Amino acid sequence: MTPIFITGTGTNVGKTLISAIVTEALHADYWKPVQAGFADGTDSLLVHQLLSNKKSKIHPELYRLKMPASPHIAAPAEKKEIKIKEIIAHIPKTKNQLIIEGAGGLMVPLNENELILDLIKKLKARVIIVSKNELGSINHSLLTAAFLKKEKIKVAGWIFTEEYKSYEKEIGEWSGFPIIARIKHLQVISKKTIKEEAFKIRPFLMKAIL
Repeated sequence: MTPIFITGTGTNVGKTLISAIVTEALHADYWKPVQAGFADGTDSLLVHQLLSNKKSKIHPELYRLKMPASPHIAAPAEKKEIKIKEIIAHIPKTKNQLIIEGAGGLMVPLNENELILDLIKKLKARVIIVSKNELGSINHSLLTAAFLKKEKIKVAGWIFTEEYKSYEKEIGEWSGFPIIARIKHLQVISKKTIKEEAFKIRPFLMKAIL
């Protein structure tokens, strides 16, 4: 089964929240191979805490790095080196759909020579792009879309977060990628709200990944 890779147009756009919603919607497994910074808890732990279904499994990170920085900086600080071939060798074995959450955006370096973009290509994954409705999001979103098109990577579509100016219609049209969902600001983030959002987007998500 082709993995689904959750990437974003940048940092703090809501990738982990969307990963939890998509994982719940599909009763999928979740894996974040590279976690940089975990003083406030890991993304894997957060996703685990937000899921309601009993079918999903959270797979442990391959690299857990203390420093909240780009992986190519955080790993050497602990005398580690991130290698895409190691990530590929440790892809979790599961019969469920696998959701993989990236670190930051496409051009985040994993080491001196390899980017998140290279990892997606090696995984042959289908991508869901998370874009936050905020000032500058059109530029960041269309640049992300342009790189994915240039590299001929399969894109399932966009999931938008927040509500500032609501740029999603223009971004969807100009990129040519379908809009899967828009997740408005959640006043409360809990198992209940994640399950509710998962139920809402499931039909559109299934259509996008088929």
